[in-house]
Amino acid sequence: MAAAESCFKIILGSSSMARQRILAEMGYEFTIMTADIDEKSIRKEKPEDLVTALAEAKANAIMARLQHTDILENVACPTLLITADTVVVYKGTIREKPCNEDEAREFIKGYSGGHAAVVGSVLVTNLNSGASKGGWETAEVYFHDIPNEVIDSLIDEGIPFKVAGGLMLEHPLTLPFVDAVIGATDTVMGLSISLTEKLIEEALRQPGSSPRVQNMS
Repeated sequence: MAAAESCFKIILGSSSMARQRILAEMGYEFTIMTADIDEKSIRKEKPEDLVTALAEAKANAIMARLQHTDILENVACPTLLITADTVVVYKGTIREKPCNEDEAREFIKGYSGGHAAVVGSVLVTNLNSGASKGGWETAEVYFHDIPNEVIDSLIDEGIPFKVAGGLMLEHPLTLPFVDAVIGATDTVMGLSISLTEKLIEEALRQPGSSPRVQNMS
């Protein structure tokens, strides 16, 4: 779907620069709101369930904030809220953002010469109709051996603390050591293009019973 083919507005519920860049490269203009939720308070055993629950929690938090704004007043087009979440799965263990330097180093050393899976969710909520559509995708990343000095540089820059599993695929220090990606690179980066397009179309097409955000005063 080309951005100009349909009249709708987008709110991206994420501070992730990678997600913002992907959505912009898809041709969309959007505003940004962050959820500021306690992600650690939401726990699920399966990574698919966790990323889905976190995307929903982010959407609910942002919709609660929207009730105290005038963002949706006098808007002729539908407004879509896009939220997402990503985790890394390494040897069956879910990894989110590293808590400290030791954990970041452990994460990246584990990927060296090995591989990890990435599970990413997307949720698109039509704030006008109440329709909400979500899904998730997976990808796998295989790595060459990552030298200790590269790991040190990544940690010194604070890169691992910004992303799930400490893994920023597109970073110039990381990219040379990526052997292969099985699946979509944009899924690894935090926002699946094909899934997002599909969910946007579905959220616009399916009518809802009532608006998710009603009182904007």
